[in-house]
Amino acid sequence: MQNIKQILPPQTIGIIGGGQLGRMMAIAARYMGYQIIVLDPKPNCPTAQVADEQITAAYDDMDAVKLLAEKTDVITYEFENVDLEAAVYLQEHGKLPQGSLALEITQNREKEKQMMRAADLNVPAFAIVTDGATCKAALENISLPAVIKTCSGGYDGKGQLKINTTEDIDQVADFATKHGHCIIEQWITFDKEISVVFTRSQSGEMTTFPIAENEHRDHILYKTTVPARVNETVEKKAYEAVIALAEKMEIVGTFAVEMFVKENAIYLNEMAPRPHNSGHYTIEACTISQFGQHIRAICGLPLTPVSLHQPAVMVNILGEELDQIQQAMTRSGAGFVHLYGKDEAKTKRKMGHVTFIAETIAEIEETLQQFEEAKR
Repeated sequence: MQNIKQILPPQTIGIIGGGQLGRMMAIAARYMGYQIIVLDPKPNCPTAQVADEQITAAYDDMDAVKLLAEKTDVITYEFENVDLEAAVYLQEHGKLPQGSLALEITQNREKEKQMMRAADLNVPAFAIVTDGATCKAALENISLPAVIKTCSGGYDGKGQLKINTTEDIDQVADFATKHGHCIIEQWITFDKEISVVFTRSQSGEMTTFPIAENEHRDHILYKTTVPARVNETVEKKAYEAVIALAEKMEIVGTFAVEMFVKENAIYLNEMAPRPHNSGHYTIEACTISQFGQHIRAICGLPLTPVSLHQPAVMVNILGEELDQIQQAMTRSGAGFVHLYGKDEAKTKRKMGHVTFIAETIAEIEETLQQFEEAKR
């Protein structure tokens, strides 16, 4: 058995990134008795509000990264756009059990799709393009509708453009010329979108959370329902897919894979090498949250067996809804409200989430309707 360094409370965990995912990681770690230091350029970021210390610096500031390494016993990250040089440095110095490979792959949509194919998994047809000419050539072999995305950067629908008809091709060619390295993917007309959140330990032990069914509005996750309303065939294929990816990439920590479901087929869409928005329901609905399990994995501890206490529905709170949510909190005792401590409520910005649990999804939907009425 490999020699795994175990980090025990009150040792110190470093977190790169100070947003809501880092905040919820830190809260889970604090419950266990760990100390937390966060690296983020924004003073008093959401994670810093629950951490012991903040290093206020850019993510690619190597002096700051080295300081974080000196002051902590293990380091993790809350988003995939971590500077790769920093990740490699931390891996070489034994502070980043997740390694740099998952970051390298998930930072680039081309590498992501190639990894999925290498694992013999089903993905939509795609082509890599670098300018208008290669874009037009690729669209001769990919039927419409399709979507073009930048290979790096972009989230919540940013950095992409749908191609509905041949009339859109010139606009798409301009997009490719402007952004350079892009991917064109076949648009899948799917029945539903699901995600699987799982955790893999440093020893290779793996636990999966119940499959989540996701509903988006304006490219932003609106609602997650658990358990997903899928049949056993789809459930089996989804779990087999994430196990194949986890083993091939030697994942450590909590990881998420988004998929499209069409009849009994699944098509892998995107991966996230960290806890995921669609896994927030685990805080109230499971024996351990995606964040608590992540902390156990990076600290070299055995994973906790996962089971679902009750069905759950998680709804995101966006900036334009914050006042209404606070109003609902004065009128209704329903739901577990999580606000992230962000300094400004901007339109479409994720400010928090609410999770509802009950014996059945039907009961939850009724409670959710009452909560919506309390917002008015």
